[in-house]
Amino acid sequence: QVQLVESGGGLVQAGGSLRLSCVASGRTFSNNGMGWFRRAPGKEREFVAAINWSGGSTLYADSVKDRFTISRDNAKNTVFLQMNSLKPDDTAVYYCAAQRGDWTTRRSGDFGSWGQGTQVTVST
Repeated sequence: QVQLVESGGGLVQAGGSLRLSCVASGRTFSNNGMGWFRRAPGKEREFVAAINWSGGSTLYADSVKDRFTISRDNAKNTVFLQMNSLKPDDTAVYYCAAQRGDWTTRRSGDFGSWGQGTQVTVST
């Protein structure tokens, strides 16, 4: 089991940027693909971005492509989500997740460990 702790959320104006971090502990972080999901008020959880074990392969939801960037630092057991050009529709609780395998996937069922989430609020 991997323990995940997110940070970096907050309140930002539309057009601004935030950088989320997720620190992992437990079993070997570098063996796992990682991902970010989000849940907006009144909506189901949705996929945001994923990265494979090495960082050489990434996957994005269409709604965030070209605005968000996922990356990882295996030496620091940390995965990041750089969010630029934020929109009010990006308001949600953002969750970090560790995949059971080492590839990229958007399927939430492929992720076995989840963080507690960090709130991102984008104002107009």
